[in-house]
Amino acid sequence: MKTLGNPQDKQLLLERVAKVRSDSTRAWGKMSPPQMISHLNDSFRLVSGEKQAGSVENIFSRTVMKWAALSLPIPWPHGIRTMPELDQQVGGTQPAEFEADKRKLISLTEQFASKPGFLATVRHPFFGKMSVEEWKRWAYLHMDHHLRQFHC
Repeated sequence: MKTLGNPQDKQLLLERVAKVRSDSTRAWGKMSPPQMISHLNDSFRLVSGEKQAGSVENIFSRTVMKWAALSLPIPWPHGIRTMPELDQQVGGTQPAEFEADKRKLISLTEQFASKPGFLATVRHPFFGKMSVEEWKRWAYLHMDHHLRQFHC
C-alpha cells in the first residue's frame, strides 16, 4: 500500500503537486486549485497542532470507516464533506500566493514524512486515534484524492 512513509511514494506525490497550476481544470468538487493546495496545507497544520478543528468521530468512523478508507484498494469517493475549519469555502485558510502556497505544501509534506513521532498523540477528526503508519497512509491517500481532483 502506498504511504507517505515510502520515499518513492512521497516523491511521486510531490511531483504531482508541482504539476498543479492555478488554472488546472477541476474534475469534480467545488474547490479551485489554490483552495485545494490551502486545504492540504491546513490538513497538515491540523495534524501538527498548528490548526484546530472539531471532532465528529464515533464508533463507526473509528472502526469501519477508518478501516475502509485506509485499507480498501479503491479511490476515495467524491463529495465527502470536510470539517468547516478545513473547508476553504467556510473557515479554512484562504489561498495567498499560489506558488508560495505550493512551496509550503511541499515543506509541510516533507516535515510530516520526516518527523512522525508526534503522530501517535494526535486524533483525526473522523478516525480518532491512529498509529504513525495509519497517519502516513492517510496523508498519502488524502493528497492523492485531491490531486486526482485536478488530473494531477
